Amino acid sequence: MRRFASLSEFAAATGEHLGDSPWREVTQRQIGQFADATGDHQWIHVDPERAADGPFGTTIAHGYLTLSLVSSFLPEIFWVDGVGMAVNVGLNKVRFHSPVKVGSRVRGSADLVSVKNSPAGRLVTIKVGVQVEGERRPACVAETLALYVEG
Repeated sequence: MRRFASLSEFAAATGEHLGDSPWREVTQRQIGQFADATGDHQWIHVDPERAADGPFGTTIAHGYLTLSLVSSFLPEIFWVDGVGMAVNVGLNKVRFHSPVKVGSRVRGSADLVSVKNSPAGRLVTIKVGVQVEGERRPACVAETLALYVEG
């Protein structure tokens, strides 16, 4: 994990690769819990027997499950001392390039795009890729926006 002593030091890293999170497995239990939380029970996610004969040969994680992992990857990649609160503001871009098959191992990869002053704090843009172990292309790439407030 990369640690920054302040928001100013963090801002000085604009344009840099911040690092990668550890690998973690995507399980059928996670996929099922996400389906229950969102109401999306499409068979390609929750029916292993039917999915075995489907286009992916197994169940796959929901795209939004893959995207939601980003919020757990970032604190494993970097930390900024002196930040009292970080609030999600939104996303500039999201692209799903390939499915994440059940049992795959994934990790996050982060690049600091910008840190801009705002009346409430600093608006931080981070480009995050969700990589699948053994795959050349990331499953998902997202540009996240967050407001970092000192405190």
